[in-house]
Amino acid sequence: MSSAISNVRPDPDQVLVDIAEYVSDHLITSQEALNTARYCLMDTLGCGFEALSYPACTKLLGPVVAGTIVPNGSKVPGTQFQLDPILAAFNIGTMVRWLDFNDTWLAAEWGHPSDNLGGILATADYLSRTRKDNDPVITMRDVLIAMIKAHEIQGVLALENSFNRVGLDHVVLVKVASTAVVTGLLGGSKEDIINAVSNAWVDGQSLRTYRHSPNTGSRKSWAAGDATSRAVRLAMMTMKGEMGYPTALSAKGWGFYDVLFKGQPFQFHRQYSSYVMENILFKISFPAEFHAQTAVECAFQLHPQVKDKIDTVDKIAAIDKIVITTHESAIRIIDKQGPLDNPADRDHCIQYMTAVGLLKGSLTAADYEDNVAADPRIDALRDKMQCVENPDYTRDYLDPEKRSIANAIQLFFKDGSSSDNIAVEYPIGHRRRRNEGIPELIKKFEINLARRFPAKQQYTILSVCMDEAKLSAMPVDEFVDMLQI
Repeated sequence: MSSAISNVRPDPDQVLVDIAEYVSDHLITSQEALNTARYCLMDTLGCGFEALSYPACTKLLGPVVAGTIVPNGSKVPGTQFQLDPILAAFNIGTMVRWLDFNDTWLAAEWGHPSDNLGGILATADYLSRTRKDNDPVITMRDVLIAMIKAHEIQGVLALENSFNRVGLDHVVLVKVASTAVVTGLLGGSKEDIINAVSNAWVDGQSLRTYRHSPNTGSRKSWAAGDATSRAVRLAMMTMKGEMGYPTALSAKGWGFYDVLFKGQPFQFHRQYSSYVMENILFKISFPAEFHAQTAVECAFQLHPQVKDKIDTVDKIAAIDKIVITTHESAIRIIDKQGPLDNPADRDHCIQYMTAVGLLKGSLTAADYEDNVAADPRIDALRDKMQCVENPDYTRDYLDPEKRSIANAIQLFFKDGSSSDNIAVEYPIGHRRRRNEGIPELIKKFEINLARRFPAKQQYTILSVCMDEAKLSAMPVDEFVDMLQI
């Protein structure tokens, strides 16, 4: 005899409620978070401008049907495209993630919370262009607050919950965070946000296989654009009255937990506030998967000491081994042996990034291209490298008061000599190095503006971005109009 299944619609999962209440009710009062969000906006847009130099990226951008223009649609910074906000979110999200140069969050799950800017800016720009005279103005302060909240949702979900360990990609958190804040921007109620976010969890989620050998490929550069675009779509459907699914996470047998998370509910030890934006990690000096940032800094420091000993393959043969002392997450993600088939493979290989740093004392996005990878010295150095975990590094990586990303490098030669053992715990983009990092971040932004805009326009954009009060008060459409070519 079978027991009847109750068809009484339950209360929504608390995870959904907490997100909705945070988006709707929480006031952002942290000046540090607002300042950091402004720098994050600059850096994220700059990463997108640099990506527009790469045909592999630009071929994915623009309207689906060539020549389509959407009156009052969202404009894509650095281009002449004006698209519906769903497609604009894909364009912006893909640009900012393409070179793996925008911000990073490291915890039980990894990710890049500024990926959410695609959905936030596209939606805010669309709203700003379509508001009637008696409607409230959508300003860049609204964008900054939405960024802080998206960072917080993605980052807090990532603190204790590892999606990579069940084979899911971190862009699920981009989709969830973007869906929540975009629904809020559209004027959604708490119930609307719950409904929209439930649909984000119900979606089938991306596998991580495109980030790992043997399938590493360019999807990792547009996956976040896809996620934030889907978020805008779900938010807009919700605002048209589309229903939600209150136990999308916890439903027995059919919810996210049982189907995709090994039956385990999410764990939380921190309430939503502005912690994530305040502690966000910037990639300032070079584009490299973040677990390798300090390894590359070590390589730069070693370059003057070893450059004459590694300038030919024959000299590299005199090296016995190169030891990279690192943390567990780096070993799991970017410790790679064997052939590297494309730039997406190379910028997720700690050995490749370290080898280029040792050889050149620098690392740029161009160093991941085939012509640079053909240098036989790179693979000769990679063949000498071994990654070793330091348990202290792993512990400090997970410590919420430290969140270090430590690496050390030392070269050992067959004649018994060795280089210095260079260790760096905190990369220049870490909160502990803000005084050193922010001036370099501004320089990075200036360089990226110069890639795309004439001098007068560069000056106008930079002047607005550096003036907190002026930027915050500016209507979003006026800001985005400044970024058109």
